[in-house]
Amino acid sequence: MKSLKIMSLVAAMTVSAISHAHAVGDATHGGKVFEEECADCHSIKEGKNKKGPSLFAILGRKSASISDFNYSDAMRSKNTVWTAEAISDYIKAPKKLVPGGKMKYDGLAEDASRADIIAFLSVQH
Repeated sequence: MKSLKIMSLVAAMTVSAISHAHAVGDATHGGKVFEEECADCHSIKEGKNKKGPSLFAILGRKSASISDFNYSDAMRSKNTVWTAEAISDYIKAPKKLVPGGKMKYDGLAEDASRADIIAFLSVQH
């Protein structure tokens, strides 16, 4: 009975660790997804804006805070800090999260791909 409890505990911990590792994302794969989904409009170079603002050091940055980028009124009024969760929510459904925003992207439904992009962005600083 005791060994069954220990085995159950180990199994639960393993599942938890796997789930957590997956939620963190894969930065290498995220770079590839970024190139496919984001790079046409966004740069990861500091100070280099494209159609969209540079995403260099975006984690922890206040929304609409790059002074030389012309944000929509909707994004200016969003007034949030770009956490991993906020970025994930935004790239999942940008038009839903910021109605009236300029981003012409329908969204990325896959949780793993969003986590991978966020892992990639988290090392761009």
